[in-house]
Amino acid sequence: MNEVLDNHIAKLRSKRKLSQQELADAIGVSRKTISTVETGRFTPSVVIALKLAQFFAVPVEAIFALLPADE
Repeated sequence: MNEVLDNHIAKLRSKRKLSQQELADAIGVSRKTISTVETGRFTPSVVIALKLAQFFAVPVEAIFALLPADE
């Protein structure tokens, strides 16, 4: 079975009124990295996922979830 990685980064950013650039600067990545992770075009490394969780003070599972792929 194939899964798709879903995320709630845009929602978390919106709650804090942060731009992609501000979030990127805060965790030490590029704005493009944030953009491509948000849109699902890039699967983040464990390090990036943990940095996001630490920044938002939530468990990684509150940001990312595996969903069944449409078949």
